Amino acid sequence: MSTTLLHKINSPVDLKKLSQDQLPQLIQELRTFIIEAVATKEGHLGASLGVAELTVALHYVFNTPIDKLIWDVGHQAYGHKILTGRRDSFDTNRRLNGLSGFPKIEESEYDDFGVGHSSTSISAMLGMAMTAKLKRLNRQHIAVIGDASIASGMAFEALNHAGVTDTNMLVILNDNAIGIDPSVGALKQYFTKVTLDGAPDTDNIFEALNFNYSGPIDGHNIDVLIAEMRRLQKIEGPKLLHVITKKGKGLKQAEENQVTYHAPGKFNAETGELIPKNSDGLAPKFQDVFGYTIVELAEQNQNIIGITPAMPTGSSLKYMMERFPDRAFDVGIAEQHAVTLAAGMAKEGMHVFCNIYSTFIQRAYDQIIHDVCLQNLPVIFCLDRAGIVGEDGATHHGIFDIAFLRCIPNLIVYAPSNLLQLRNILYTAQLGLKQPIAIRYPRGRGIIKDWKQPFTKVEIGKGHILKSGIEIAIITTGSIRRNTEKAIADLSNDEQKSVGHYDLGFISPLDTTLLHTIFGTYKKIITIEDGILQGGFGSAILEFAATHSYKNKVTCLGVDGYFPQHGTVEELHAEAGISSTTISNQIQHILAQKKAP
Repeated sequence: MSTTLLHKINSPVDLKKLSQDQLPQLIQELRTFIIEAVATKEGHLGASLGVAELTVALHYVFNTPIDKLIWDVGHQAYGHKILTGRRDSFDTNRRLNGLSGFPKIEESEYDDFGVGHSSTSISAMLGMAMTAKLKRLNRQHIAVIGDASIASGMAFEALNHAGVTDTNMLVILNDNAIGIDPSVGALKQYFTKVTLDGAPDTDNIFEALNFNYSGPIDGHNIDVLIAEMRRLQKIEGPKLLHVITKKGKGLKQAEENQVTYHAPGKFNAETGELIPKNSDGLAPKFQDVFGYTIVELAEQNQNIIGITPAMPTGSSLKYMMERFPDRAFDVGIAEQHAVTLAAGMAKEGMHVFCNIYSTFIQRAYDQIIHDVCLQNLPVIFCLDRAGIVGEDGATHHGIFDIAFLRCIPNLIVYAPSNLLQLRNILYTAQLGLKQPIAIRYPRGRGIIKDWKQPFTKVEIGKGHILKSGIEIAIITTGSIRRNTEKAIADLSNDEQKSVGHYDLGFISPLDTTLLHTIFGTYKKIITIEDGILQGGFGSAILEFAATHSYKNKVTCLGVDGYFPQHGTVEELHAEAGISSTTISNQIQHILAQKKAP
């Protein structure tokens, strides 16, 4: 554009200098900026395009950052970041040491709360609004939440409390009928009946919770948005503004293919066409091996059930939902419900695969303990995206599951190191385990192309020797085996002879027979895991050594007591000391210690 408005906006103060008639041009420029940025750098697209008008209106009307603004989840906050002083650094979005893909308190005074997981905005905003009331602060409090997120239990808990507080807060319901996958459930059906022509002839659920309900209004009409927000500014107490938007607005392909264009990867900014990644000859993703295998198993076992909380595409449970819609369920953003629903079905003899991302299973910890493991119900937890996941950053890394799961009685914890091991443990789990199992596997592709082999039953608690050695034993769990094998291959021939490598997929129970052999053979041991060290796999090995009074030198490699941020998986592995290069360096360092005088 010859005359641009966006490049004059370095803060909401600059935005407020524009006339209202200039805002449509700014909104168009904002959408173009987001499209061009995501087309080349990747990231979350559809959500931010859908709230371009809403973003401009919020910062135009309210006095941010004095007025508090929280974006639920944060997928949709790119426009917010661009308008609040981060336009010129936006090319670093989701890059190592660059901008986070989500709002982050440390990054900007305009990011009032760190987000990444859904349904937290109303609770956090209510806390700020109640504090303002106690301190007699005159400010506004706004939470922007989607129709998928507001259906979560935590959001309902917050709404229930907020309705009796008389706090000055505004919940903006961004209703676009989709989260990452299409929204599900009875509340979604209620929203479907609500159109711009008015609400259905039923009791309004939000008015029943003591909210002053307004809407629905067109979320792409900037004048209507501004007028309604200015009206609501003057009204005290809890308010809810229902805004109807279209995810992907402004890019035809993103509007028509909302699931794909949630985070589309690279695409042509002008045409919207995806730029295909060359996957010819590559092994499939772990999630797809899960998805295809569970369908294959379900063909033979009519008791198999699949459950996911709002991630059917990401988890690849969609394949079973297409093939067996009466036995595979998306329960919405409701991890606690997903786990206890699985427990109820397992109690009645079903073989339930409960597929939840590792970072999201954190939200259902009590249900895992109280409803599944305490009762020893054989739920099969499939924890996708375990370990470091890359550019989504700190809120999405699945690095804590080993530490918080291995302490739970009755629970088997297994980390397959490759696609075949994943396939075979899925097969083994549905044969009739008498206790629950958690199977953790990473984001991304495996390396075994010929993965669809005849099923082999896995012996529970059995580890494997991959390579014998003389001086150092390396014990790995899960897919970090790949980095380790490359690290060993990079050593000299003499160094390789010194190193043994053992795969302990079972973190609980440990293969104590194999561990006694390892500790009796090698003086020095290295454990490697794609997870937090404190309480993790290495800690389990150290506990074994202490219990049996072994004096071997044990070095534990993993994420050492910090939250990894965002960057490529390779960059973050190097930072944690578990890349192939850093592992190789560690081995050479330990071997050199023996040679030193």
